Amino acid sequence: MFTRFLTSAAALALTAGAASADYTLTVLHTNDFHARFEPVSKYDSPCSWEDNDAGECFGSSARLITAIEEARARTNNSILVDGGDQFQGSLFYTYYKGAVAAEMMNQMGYDGMTVGNHEFDDGPEVLRGFVDSVSFPILMSNADFSGEPLISDAIQKSVVIERGGEKIGMIGLTPQDTDELASPGKNIIFTDPSEAVQAEVDKLTAMGVNKIVVLSHSGYDVDQAVAANTTGVDVIVGGHTNTLLSNTNDRAKGPYPTMVGNTAIVSAYAYGKFLGELKVTFDDDGNITEASGEPISIDGTVTENAAVKSRIAELAGPLEEIRTKVVASSGGVIEGDRAVCRVQECSMGNLVADAMLARVANQGVTIAIANSGGIRSSIDEGDVTMGEVLAVLPFQNTLSTFQISGQGVIDALENGVSQVEEVKGRFPQVAGITFTWDASIAPNEGRIVEVMVGGAAIDPAATYSVVTNNYVRNGGDGYKMFSSDGLNAYDFGPDLADVLAEYMAEQGAYTGYTDGRIAQK
Repeated sequence: MFTRFLTSAAALALTAGAASADYTLTVLHTNDFHARFEPVSKYDSPCSWEDNDAGECFGSSARLITAIEEARARTNNSILVDGGDQFQGSLFYTYYKGAVAAEMMNQMGYDGMTVGNHEFDDGPEVLRGFVDSVSFPILMSNADFSGEPLISDAIQKSVVIERGGEKIGMIGLTPQDTDELASPGKNIIFTDPSEAVQAEVDKLTAMGVNKIVVLSHSGYDVDQAVAANTTGVDVIVGGHTNTLLSNTNDRAKGPYPTMVGNTAIVSAYAYGKFLGELKVTFDDDGNITEASGEPISIDGTVTENAAVKSRIAELAGPLEEIRTKVVASSGGVIEGDRAVCRVQECSMGNLVADAMLARVANQGVTIAIANSGGIRSSIDEGDVTMGEVLAVLPFQNTLSTFQISGQGVIDALENGVSQVEEVKGRFPQVAGITFTWDASIAPNEGRIVEVMVGGAAIDPAATYSVVTNNYVRNGGDGYKMFSSDGLNAYDFGPDLADVLAEYMAEQGAYTGYTDGRIAQK
């Protein structure tokens, strides 16, 4: 329904000055939207309508659809694709699951999307409902899902679409550790991304397709590895690590596009703050001869589509009473940025861990460990609403308590710092303990060099009572020692968002802080 074709004359006009066989395509792309249908602040937290009207907010479906329409008007030949994680991140997902994402993406005219790990947060059943609601293909190549009847006939490894009389192959990639990051169930087996991509490239090439785009929810480092380890991939549209690639933004992790061999890698941060716009020219053999572009900032200067804004406001109606309730006050910005909290101690991590420990301290619990991947936003200064708290902790995790040996705690922290270089969500934020780690030591080879509990060195043979969330306690983010070695586990405590809101309320005007509980040698 959304296919757009170039006539031969238009194609020649677009590539004037080049050989007649050259073909130019604009790849418009998003990733890690995380149910941010409404505007967000510069801290990625909810933005008030007053600030939005003052032009101080970013993103939103109403702005994004305008930016997409304007970008399409700049070219006669484009595709619109998504790098995964449309699910999870706001009350819209909590209340509607994937229904609003499907409605908005259909209206925007997406041509394809890969499965992100958060698309599995509520299991294959919710994902299947989303797949059945969208009018474009959902892709995932690096998984054997033939044994999962809910999606075995609904998701494809790759697909071929047409633009301007040319065939374009699209391949999907999902994190190989999705079984640790989400809840896909036991019927799906995730596999090596490079091998999976090459297998699909070979299949597409045999079909006569020589222009191939990979939609990869695997992270910037993995994308570069896939580009280096495969042949025949022209463009990789990234996601998962919320990476901003840009030639003008000083916060960018690399150039836009990042070229690895003949493969152009692009990524557009997250939360609808940018729309990626990559212009690629191919020769007759499908080789890239030129690749250029820049993410478009979806800031307050982008006009909001009135109809979409009205529809989102309508959908927000049932959510208003919950999220507008003021539950606490903040004396300053509480830092929850993933770029900080996934590599070091951060004030939001301390707040979450302190709140968890305070809630169960009367049960004899002395250690709190929170995964940074569960922290999704900062909080601004001033009144704190339940909506803001839910933006920080959107996953409906519950408090979990259990007992484990001191060695188990050390092993857990070792897992937590094992993927810092990849900015993974397993990085531990803690309370009740302090620890020192050494980045010069190889992962899982003794990076944790000191752990103190109550001012004394941890005893590997002693038993400690620990609090975390139910996701981590059940082995999420690599904390498998908690599920295998933990004793007397209770996973059904209060919702973590409620715990945080109540803790902040008790503190008065809470001021975020760090105190050196996590040190790097």
